[in-house]
Parts: sequence; C-alpha cells; structure tokens
Amino acid sequence: MALPNVFTKEVADSLIARINTLTPESKAQWGKMSVAQMLAHCNVTYEYVYEDKYAKPNAFMRFILKTLVKKTVVSEDPYKHNGNTGPDFIIKNEPEFTAQKNRLIGFIAKTQELGASHFEGKESHSFGMLTATEWNNMFYKHLNHHLGQFGV
Repeated sequence: MALPNVFTKEVADSLIARINTLTPESKAQWGKMSVAQMLAHCNVTYEYVYEDKYAKPNAFMRFILKTLVKKTVVSEDPYKHNGNTGPDFIIKNEPEFTAQKNRLIGFIAKTQELGASHFEGKESHSFGMLTATEWNNMFYKHLNHHLGQFGV
C-alpha cells in the first residue's frame, strides 16, 4: 500500500494541521524526546535537503548506509518504536518550540511546492540517488512516526 503523497497539497496540509495541534506541553507516548526536540529532530531530514549544515558521510559510511539502512528509511514499512537514530538526529539541547514548529511547517510547504518532479533522481545526503517515491516515503514515514509518538 502506497504511503500518502507529501507532494500533494492535501497531504502536506494534513501534516501541518497535525503539527499545529502540538503544544509545548505535548507529551510523548514513548521515547525520551520532548516535543520541541522531536520537532528539531524532524527538521534534520529537511536540513539535509535544503541546508549545507552537516558533513556528508565518507564513501565507506555511505556504502554502509545504503546497504544496511536505506531500505528501512525509504520503504513503506513503519518504523518501530525506540529505534536507532543517526548522530545528527539526536537533539541534546532543549530547542525553542515555536521556532522548530514553524521551521518544520515551512520545510513541509517548500517540499510540497517543489513537487515530486524536483525530487525524482535527486541525490540524498546519505543514500545516493532516490526516486520521488523513496523521498516521499522517507519524508512521510518519519513525520507520521513522530507525530504519532505525540498522539497527533
């Protein structure tokens, strides 16, 4: 079964509506992140795409990521609770909730506006070239997982 398409306005708007129900007091149903840390964590996926903030993995690490991690990230299969996360995605500080929320909403809107054709064959930070479907699965699955973590 195909995941909802983040490149459509309807799906992007539904994700944004879910984000807008979060408050600084929202509590996780599992895991250790605060809601602000979760939003910052979700922003990392988009920072990889839109910002030059993180060093790219070396050739050996990219091989490992493509071989062992890529399928988990870009498939339609949901993430398990309390799974492993990459070092860039670990948020140690307590970010400002509203700033992180607004950044995430902006990234979702930008991704939807650029559309699937922009992402078809686009190189990812860690996994090489991806299809638009793989990008969609990565974006949607990650957001859905963490929004579900906070009950929205």
